[in-house]
Amino acid sequence: MAFTRRDFGLLAAAAGLAAGPAFADAPTAVIVAEGGAAEERIEDTRSALDLAINQGCDFIQVNLVPTKEGALVARRENELSASTDVASHPEFADRKTTKTVGGADRAGWFVEDFTLEELRTLTCHEPQPQLRPQNVKLGGKEPILTLAEVLQIARDGCVRTARTIGVCLRPMRAEDYSNLGLDVLGRLASDLATEGYGAPAAAVWVQSSEGDALKTFAQLSRLRRMLLIDANETDKTASAALADIQTYAQAIAADQDLLLDPAAAIFPAPTTLALDAHNAGLQVFSRVVRSQNQYLPPALRRGDKHSASFPHERGDSDKLLIALFADRVDGLSTDLISDAAKARKAVADAMAHAQSKRG
Repeated sequence: MAFTRRDFGLLAAAAGLAAGPAFADAPTAVIVAEGGAAEERIEDTRSALDLAINQGCDFIQVNLVPTKEGALVARRENELSASTDVASHPEFADRKTTKTVGGADRAGWFVEDFTLEELRTLTCHEPQPQLRPQNVKLGGKEPILTLAEVLQIARDGCVRTARTIGVCLRPMRAEDYSNLGLDVLGRLASDLATEGYGAPAAAVWVQSSEGDALKTFAQLSRLRRMLLIDANETDKTASAALADIQTYAQAIAADQDLLLDPAAAIFPAPTTLALDAHNAGLQVFSRVVRSQNQYLPPALRRGDKHSASFPHERGDSDKLLIALFADRVDGLSTDLISDAAKARKAVADAMAHAQSKRG
């Protein structure tokens, strides 16, 4: 990533450096590696998490789903056919079924129908080959990770880099699994306590888009909790809603469109959400930043918009990273770890320069 003079103008505009309040020290936002360095390795694998740590992330993030016996494993979702070689295992052919997931029927193989021992016979594959064709060749080489293995990867990263490497953990569909007799939240709290994670100061965030799940987890553990907010959940960004969230969570992770107005004529146009949430006593994280046009604001999409491949082509994610860091978020999730580290440094340098000019 190379920054132009125009980019640094963007830094000043987005952060309000010229007219904004002075800061004794520029804040340092953490980088959360969503599934690891998933632009270069298959997400949720050891190689993706290790590479993200080496590239400079502060936290590694995984979603967690339970096996038949309740063990927690790292998967973006519970259906396995897109992300593993399960379909090529004849011994599991009879496990294929149709379930209702997120209100829609879906056919496939599901984690909760397998024991951990059975899952260990599968290998990971790139789940989105149309977005990450470069990762397809890496399939079939790495197993599914357990929660304990993810935690060990973070601890090993601390030793290897002499930095604190934390974990962000998102237990998926806790209420649905509870109806199946699988206590995901209780198992998560128990497993983390067994591994020595229980204090609020631990480098752990437990994430959920469900406020009730975070409230339940708060009864089980003192670890920090983060509410995920989608772009269409604007009701959760009002002052009264933020005050309520602060009673059961220490942070929000908001969609980028809630932090930067995607409809603004000039990019970036920060909303007041980061300031409002900070005033409510909450830390503010951005949801995942990806490079493809379909995930970027219209102003940052690049290429022929009439092309069939346009949604999957790479846009100007660098400018989005700059704008979010300049908005003084406390953390940012991405699979573009190296780019994020460079953008964070550029923002910090620009803020320090502006502060020095103010005297």
